[in-house]
Amino acid sequence: MNLITNLKKSTAQCIHTLYGVQIPFEQVLVNATKPEIEGDYTIVLFAFVKQLGKSPDVLGNELGNAMLADMPNVLTQFNIVKGFLNFTISNAYWFDYLNNSDPLHLIPSNEHPRKMMVEYSSPNTNKPLHLGHLRNNFLGWSIAEILKLQGHEVVKTCIVNDRGIHICKSMIAWQKFANGATPSDTKQKGDHFVGDYYVKYNDAYKAEVANLVAGGMLQETAEKEAPILKGAQDMLLKWEQGDAATIDLWKRMNSWVYEGFEVTYNKIGSDFAKTYYESNTYLLGKELVNEGLNKKVFYQKEDSSVWIDLTGDGLDEKIVRRKDGTSVYMTQDIGLAQLKQKEFNTDASIYVVGDEQNYHFKVLKLICQKLHLPAADGIYHLSYGMVELPTGKMKSREGTVVDADELVDEMIEISKQKTEALGKVTEFTPEQLSELYHTIGLGALKFFLLRVDPKKKMIFNPEESIDFHGFTGPFIQYTHARIKSILRKTGTSVTLTSNELLPLEKQLAIELSLFPAIINEAADTLDPSKIAIYTFNLAKLFNTFYAELSIANADSEIKKQLRIKIGILTATTLQKAMHCLGIAVPEQM
Repeated sequence: MNLITNLKKSTAQCIHTLYGVQIPFEQVLVNATKPEIEGDYTIVLFAFVKQLGKSPDVLGNELGNAMLADMPNVLTQFNIVKGFLNFTISNAYWFDYLNNSDPLHLIPSNEHPRKMMVEYSSPNTNKPLHLGHLRNNFLGWSIAEILKLQGHEVVKTCIVNDRGIHICKSMIAWQKFANGATPSDTKQKGDHFVGDYYVKYNDAYKAEVANLVAGGMLQETAEKEAPILKGAQDMLLKWEQGDAATIDLWKRMNSWVYEGFEVTYNKIGSDFAKTYYESNTYLLGKELVNEGLNKKVFYQKEDSSVWIDLTGDGLDEKIVRRKDGTSVYMTQDIGLAQLKQKEFNTDASIYVVGDEQNYHFKVLKLICQKLHLPAADGIYHLSYGMVELPTGKMKSREGTVVDADELVDEMIEISKQKTEALGKVTEFTPEQLSELYHTIGLGALKFFLLRVDPKKKMIFNPEESIDFHGFTGPFIQYTHARIKSILRKTGTSVTLTSNELLPLEKQLAIELSLFPAIINEAADTLDPSKIAIYTFNLAKLFNTFYAELSIANADSEIKKQLRIKIGILTATTLQKAMHCLGIAVPEQM
């Protein structure tokens, strides 16, 4: 039962009957009515006023009366306020909704399921995951789960940037400064160990440049002639030539990093159906460049470099192959897009990548479309803003990033401190407490990073994220645990026999019924913050409901059973919604 869909279909049908105009029901906009206006659901009329040649008031009255006749058991009355048609839904409808809703099947099946790929994480093997990677991982995982809940088949993938000059910088620094040390020698996670040498490289590079400048060399020249940079460049050349010793060191150091990544991914709950490696994909796309030349999609300059002219598309010219025949990032991404589609036969591919790559993905999609690659129209860049600290932007090479592992551990510790301060830990075993602190700490972190529109930059504040009373994950987790505690005392076997609803009971029924529409909106916009906001509002409304209306001590058994049902549906909806954000909800807190 999906009331919003039924309202949309009734609107479209009544417009066709009244005016002979066919409107796709998906174009009808239905919202929850604003609190200050009488009604439960609102249909926005402005989109149809010009097309139908009616004033908002005339259209509202004619359409309102037609829909009352079309849905007599659902709609009781309507009013019109400045182009908005507001309907009141009958108590009988809400009673049926509460009585017949299956808590395990709150989301209707998608009528047109698709096979979709979500690529996220995209780490480099010269450093551990940091706060920015956490936003990326949480967004990618959440979007995949939202799309799955909507009925799509979803494949999660990751591309690892495991080659290039930045990887060689860590390698050359290890050769110079490690004295053969390994992660096991230093008791470090492998990714942290290798990341330290990336920072050591940068420190050594800056010192060498300063020495060269002090000796009379120009700054610009010194930055190119620093010995450690020359060493990294020579190492990259050896790697590309397949030098055995260089490849052996590269594999060894990367293996340390992968072991570290796996620990972090397990801790934060990220998983992938397939991981691609740039070292295996960087030559992909070369044949597509040749095909594009034959099809006149690309053109060759006198120096033999190959380009595409996108000025007619509002962009500029873009190189796709260097004059020496080597690939650029775009070449690789074109080939990888083709490979992924062939391997998984997807209809769409969503790339979760920061907004500094907006231009790159505009070009990638255009090139794939001009090459007529399968599913090129389904390429979508989920662009997100950077996460910054109150002190400003993070810089990996300077060692000023917020390490993902350390941050997760800090959040778990803050969770422990705040929970113990509330004095409600005596009923748990040490093992249960450890799991609870992890659930609360990680839930707080995920919710804080997902509650903001992905397109916006954000500043992260650990203390604010774990407040048990604000717009936070722990507040929602606590509400879920509270409902479960109530239900353990009241029992969960319910038989509803009355359709009389008090305002707060009806308000909660309305809020619960919005969940499928929120899922659809979050999926359509690829924006988990819509679910975070909805979930917070639902938890807040239940707490208001419970403060004013007792469940266990309701005025009658009929009311008690009704409120138990509301509690069951609320707890289930909170659990499903938080799962979409990758957050577990405890049974007890």
